[in-house]
Amino acid sequence: MKGKILFLAGLGVGYVLGTRAGRERYEQIKATASQFWNAPVVQRQVDTVQDFVKDKAPEVVEFVADGAKKVAAQVSGRDSTKTSTRRSSSSSSSSGSRSTAKKPASGSKKSSGSSS
Repeated sequence: MKGKILFLAGLGVGYVLGTRAGRERYEQIKATASQFWNAPVVQRQVDTVQDFVKDKAPEVVEFVADGAKKVAAQVSGRDSTKTSTRRSSSSSSSSGSRSTAKKPASGSKKSSGSSS
């Protein structure tokens, strides 16, 4: 049902923006849309949705805040792991012999350089 309503709204907007019927037809469409929006049935549903959103908003805020904290903790944990891994791999490759480690090190440098 929601998809149908969105489709019809999009169809109406597209028609209004794409039509060459002129100002008079635009005004008719605008008046019809206004009558629809101000209809008691529609306004009852708008009030119902507003009440629902007001009731659920604190739960949504809490859920989003908890999720953001988890993501921030994961990101900060991964960043420190990547940094320590890069430091240890760069120090081990620089301390190893250059001739034998050069081919694998150059391949890893390209991949790490493009991701940074």
